[in-house]
Amino acid sequence: MATAYEYDDATAAAANYDDQAGPQRQDLGYDPNFVPDSVKSFVVHLYRHIREKNVYEIHQMYETSFQTLSERLFKETPWPSVDAVAHYVDNDHVFCLLYREMWFRHLYARLSPTLKQRIDSWDNYCSLFQVVLHGVVNMQLPNQWLWDMVDEFVYQFQSFCQYRAKMKTKTEQEIALLRQHDQAWNVYGVLNFLQALVEKSMIIQILEQEKEGLEQFTYTDGYDYNGGSNVLKVLGYFSMVGLLRVHCLLGDYHTGLKCLLPIDISQQGVYTSVIGSHITTIYHYGFANLMLRRYVDAIREFNKILLYIYKTKQYHQKSPQYEQILKKNEQMYALLAICLSLCPQVKLVEETVNSQLREKYGEKMIRMQRYDDEAFAIYDELFSYACPKFITPSAPSFEEPLVNYNQDAYRLQLKLFLYEVKQQQLLSGVRTFLKVYSTISLAKLANYMEVDEPTLRTILMTYKHKTHAVDSEGKIISNADVDFYIDDDMIHVIESKPLKRYGDYFLRQIVKLEGVINDMDRIKLD
Repeated sequence: MATAYEYDDATAAAANYDDQAGPQRQDLGYDPNFVPDSVKSFVVHLYRHIREKNVYEIHQMYETSFQTLSERLFKETPWPSVDAVAHYVDNDHVFCLLYREMWFRHLYARLSPTLKQRIDSWDNYCSLFQVVLHGVVNMQLPNQWLWDMVDEFVYQFQSFCQYRAKMKTKTEQEIALLRQHDQAWNVYGVLNFLQALVEKSMIIQILEQEKEGLEQFTYTDGYDYNGGSNVLKVLGYFSMVGLLRVHCLLGDYHTGLKCLLPIDISQQGVYTSVIGSHITTIYHYGFANLMLRRYVDAIREFNKILLYIYKTKQYHQKSPQYEQILKKNEQMYALLAICLSLCPQVKLVEETVNSQLREKYGEKMIRMQRYDDEAFAIYDELFSYACPKFITPSAPSFEEPLVNYNQDAYRLQLKLFLYEVKQQQLLSGVRTFLKVYSTISLAKLANYMEVDEPTLRTILMTYKHKTHAVDSEGKIISNADVDFYIDDDMIHVIESKPLKRYGDYFLRQIVKLEGVINDMDRIKLD
């Protein structure tokens, strides 16, 4: 099998290259034109497998061999330049664009790109997406690679906006370059490419036809088994997730969720075929719903993904995305703690997830219910830790004095979030009383809360408003675990009864019992 040969060759050649060329690299620095034998073998085999549409081998080389070579040969340097490897692959234009896409991704992951490299990466993405949109691409690529393209495209846009916003440290040459290339990583360019991929791929129509049984896109994980290409369709599919992420970075949560509507996230789909795509989708979906006060939707999806990660994370320990999986896992627990503090719907959370949540944030969640300065500080801390890295997409002012504005978008979103938390302060008192009574007069509740009746009516209307939200279809939905209605100055309380779940409890006890039995089997009796 070609991959096995290439992998062994990579390992041997890497060791040989380290022994023979190590001193040369240290003395002379990085040589973009030097191509180790293992890299020649890698590009030749990868090129061949792409031409043969051998998705399994492409995936093995992309996921395993590329990471192995990067770790052994290019830990602190970029890969050889595209010009140095082009003649090994017949100067194939599309393959060279794909190679450069991987080249820049490795550069961003291992090193710190210069402004010129950031601009060159933008140009490469423009060329690559133009070929996909307007050319004839007869390839089958693994979903992992296609997801990584969209994911990295959005990440590099975010990174460029953060970099550009730090104007104080810019040199005159960098400012001149920013002025010259003012269209590089322009927000409209990024959104246009993602939207163009969605429209050109006709993925929305394909997903609609699939509901009627006329397509099998999800059933085949987006692959084309009739000799066609999956590239445009799957890129279009993942671009909907990319659009959600970009709009979240801009603080436009409604538009972001609207872009994701064609994907039914209550079901398994192509987005769940790649762990990074699955987590990114639910993280941004949950965060957008949190900011729109759709707490129940956020809690339900955070619960599902956190349970999934809990059960499957051990299978991803060797994956290059493992650290990112763990980081997003911790961030989503923090967001779930916020959701449950603002909307106590614990019945929606599985026992396993709830147990993990109490272990991580149990103490803080108790303090968050007080709505004092300490509680606001905790809300601030959790939001700052778990929120996306918001961006300001507009071009900077090049006039003196130069100022940094990379934190402006984050501060605005934090301010809006804490303003919402403060508005919930009065509601916690109302909810406490409503949980105690099944009926109570307005006068009696006003007396308990030490306010007059007109003020109480205002507070109750605020409670109704804050515990209801508008869903993606324009319908009003309730987030309340305790609701009420008023009839002739009497408040009638309606409390939803939580469903008792026994399954999780018994499963955990069975696992514990099996562990005890296994331990007993290991004991040797005399």
